[in-house]
Amino acid sequence: MGGPIPRQRKATSEASTRQERQRLPDSAATRHRRYPSGAKRLHYICGMSKEIKIQNFDPNAAGLKDSNIYGLPFSVEESDIVLIPVPWEVTVSYGSGAAQGPEHILEASFQVDLFHEFFPTLWKDGIAMIDIPEEMAIRSSELRGKAQRIIEMYEDGIDVENDAEAIEIHKEINAACEKMNQWVEEQCTHYLNLGKKVGLVGGDHSTPLGYFRAQAKRHDQYGILHIDAHMDLRIAYEGFTYSHASVMYNALQIPQIKGLVQVGIRDFCEQENDVATGQGGRVFVHTNASMRRKQFEGETWKNICAQIVDQLPQKVHVSFDIDGLDPTLCPNTGTPVPGGLWFDEATYLLSMVKESGREIIGFDLVEVAPGEDDWNGNVGARLLFYMCGLL
Repeated sequence: MGGPIPRQRKATSEASTRQERQRLPDSAATRHRRYPSGAKRLHYICGMSKEIKIQNFDPNAAGLKDSNIYGLPFSVEESDIVLIPVPWEVTVSYGSGAAQGPEHILEASFQVDLFHEFFPTLWKDGIAMIDIPEEMAIRSSELRGKAQRIIEMYEDGIDVENDAEAIEIHKEINAACEKMNQWVEEQCTHYLNLGKKVGLVGGDHSTPLGYFRAQAKRHDQYGILHIDAHMDLRIAYEGFTYSHASVMYNALQIPQIKGLVQVGIRDFCEQENDVATGQGGRVFVHTNASMRRKQFEGETWKNICAQIVDQLPQKVHVSFDIDGLDPTLCPNTGTPVPGGLWFDEATYLLSMVKESGREIIGFDLVEVAPGEDDWNGNVGARLLFYMCGLL
């Protein structure tokens, strides 16, 4: 895939600049900065220690676009929390755009206030996203067209398993996806070995498999809390070994993963149900319908969350597909489904995991896709900040 390459900001037109200023209150548009602007500012900040940066940084000011995520002044080396962007969506089977998720969240992050009532000093720990690997995004786009050809062949009733063109496309895409998995595993392992707390930002839901593998090399056993509209337990969906719809099936091939607890599920096939029920109690499924029925009959969300948390082992990786939320919060995600969790329901559940004494060893946030405005990125950036606070 090639290593990360320097991030390039989108050019901002004069009209969009005026429009952005109109959205800001006068105090934000004219707010004085502690730091110099432009190149002088970057030189000024680079010469500081992390402690001096904290002393001189104004968390109440609007985020600066030449800073890292959330407008923070910290380098990757200085930050306690490192985010790995994975702009990949080769096997998406409905809507596209998830490959732009990391950039979309990054751009929206500057509108997030840094004071959170549950994590008031989180920003001081340092959160930084490594450079988005643009070569990966280009490769994803190239292969996405070929994957679409496979989908069209299935729809046209072609015998894909015995078609020479399809066989070659499958080989190429499966090999490229495995290369992406290896890159993710290497990146996550590198930063974990440096003592960093790591979050992955996708991309489609195929992207965290390499992170699951990296976790398995560090922990004898752990579980996954999987928030999603879908089970993602299909076996090599549409012939793609590493399909976004197969990520949890592939995760179950990792023996160190002792439990998979799925929440918000509301769209799945018979094969996935068979996989889930055939795991001998290793997979727990909380469908959206079953949880809502409990609530309609008087059970509290607190009690439902307690039941979910009790099924998790001591060490937990959180895998959060944004379509686990109600689609009004993520209308442009690739496969939206009616129903789902509200934002505060999701964050309450995550907080209960943390408050139970369990260790959240990492997370991924995937399937955020841009639309005509920045709403999806806005929700994603705020959810991402909350998840960073749980590490």
